[in-house]
Amino acid sequence: MKKFVLYIAMSIDGYIAKHDDDISWLSIVEREGEDYGYHDFIQSVDTVILGRKTYTKVMSMTDEFPHKHKKTYILSRTPKANEGNIEYYNGNIAALLEKIRKENTMQGIVFCDGGADIVQQCLQTHLFDTIIISIIPILLGGGIRLFSSEYPLQRMELVRSATFPSGLVQVWYKKYEE
Repeated sequence: MKKFVLYIAMSIDGYIAKHDDDISWLSIVEREGEDYGYHDFIQSVDTVILGRKTYTKVMSMTDEFPHKHKKTYILSRTPKANEGNIEYYNGNIAALLEKIRKENTMQGIVFCDGGADIVQQCLQTHLFDTIIISIIPILLGGGIRLFSSEYPLQRMELVRSATFPSGLVQVWYKKYEE
C-alpha cells in the first residue's frame, strides 16, 4: 500500500513560515551539494498533495512547478480546471488518499508538501504513515505553526535521525505499530 509521507522543514520553535508566509530563513542551511536527502526522497514519490496557498507560494518562487511530472492534487475550496498532471480537489483529504491508493497500484510514496492547514487535517484523522521533519537552526518567535491545533494522540516510532554541519537536524518517524 502507498505510504502517505509528510516531508517538511520547520524552525526550532515549530514554525514553517513567518506570519507573512516568508520562508526565506530556510536558506540559512543551503550548502552547495547538500540537499539533505530530498533528491532521493522525491525520486520515490509518484503523487503529491499540497494546499492551494503552498502551491501559490511555490509558483511565486519558480517559473516551473517542480513536481510537474508527478500526479499532483491541490486542495482548494475553489474548484478549478485541471492543468496537465495537476488536479484541483475540494473534498475530504482522507477520501482522496483512499482514492489514490485504490486507483494506483504503484508502490511510490504520496508526498504531503504542506501547508499547515493540510497537515492539521491529516493529523485529525491519523493519515500520515511517516513524518520527516528537517529542523532548521533558527528561532522565529512567531508565524505559522506546523502543529497548530489539537488533534488525537498518535504514537510515533523514531526510524532515524541525522545531523548536518549546517546545524540542520532531520528526524524520521513512522506510525507506531504494536
